[in-house]
Amino acid sequence: MIQDIVFLAVGLAVLLVSGDILVRGAVALATAINVPPLLVGLTIVAFGTSAPELVVAIQAVLQDKDGIAIGNIVGSNIANVLLVIGLPALIYPMSAHVSGLPRNAAFMLAATAAFCAFAFIDRAITPASGLALFIGIIGFVAFAGLRAAKTGGEDPIIDDVAEYGGGGLSVRTVLFLIFGLVGLPFGAQLLVENGVAIAASLGVRESLIGLTLVAFGTSLPELATVAAAALHKKSDVAIGNIVGSNIFNLLAVGGAAGLAGGASFDQSALSFDLPVMIATAVLLAGFVFLKRDIGRVSGLCMALGYVGFVAILAARGL
Repeated sequence: MIQDIVFLAVGLAVLLVSGDILVRGAVALATAINVPPLLVGLTIVAFGTSAPELVVAIQAVLQDKDGIAIGNIVGSNIANVLLVIGLPALIYPMSAHVSGLPRNAAFMLAATAAFCAFAFIDRAITPASGLALFIGIIGFVAFAGLRAAKTGGEDPIIDDVAEYGGGGLSVRTVLFLIFGLVGLPFGAQLLVENGVAIAASLGVRESLIGLTLVAFGTSLPELATVAAAALHKKSDVAIGNIVGSNIFNLLAVGGAAGLAGGASFDQSALSFDLPVMIATAVLLAGFVFLKRDIGRVSGLCMALGYVGFVAILAARGL
């Protein structure tokens, strides 16, 4: 099993690095052909930063490993709220006073409701529901674009394109695109195969690995970004980024999983995992609607909540 863990870690590293350089290469290419920065932020950067989760979901579905696909989506959303916001809040309070954030938080709740409705009604994300989810993310991106255009390009859902560089079309840009496109499916393959092997070795359901190891791993970039913002006392965009990440996980990644063939939910996901995800979405939205900062006490409670969640998963999975 040690070998499986090592290869899973290698797959995760390849996946995350490939996703990052793919976005950088695509942004450089878009800049070279004069694509407006707002459009780049709404499409290439927004979808590209969710590429690791998206490729893992597709790879898992194609290999008939639904537990990894579903676990990654649900687990990432839970980790984003309890861990990615909770831990940095111990360093510096996370601000919920951001223009446009309540609107996006409401959309996150709607996306959560839609995803869970499909899960409870069909016990699966089918190709039809996957299409509906994907239409939802396209509609949301279009709406965010219109709002941002009216407000001078300011929307908490849109990542700063400048963070990913620019430049013209060069050998470096082409290499970034090639390595990113090749590395993503390769890393996802390693992640899924070895995640399944670890689950088999431990005698636990595959979704447990998706909910924990895979979800935590694919949430590491968000954790690093939010922690860095907290260290520099610039946490005003952190919650907006997490809200956006959760929306993309549910609609884009969930939609892709459905369109790739569909993924079913096991009973444990329906009875425990999804209710926890709903609770974390409501918790985050509550802070946003009440315009309350997430301070050290709240952050500690969130982090401990994640530890408790993993402990319960382990107890239920063994």
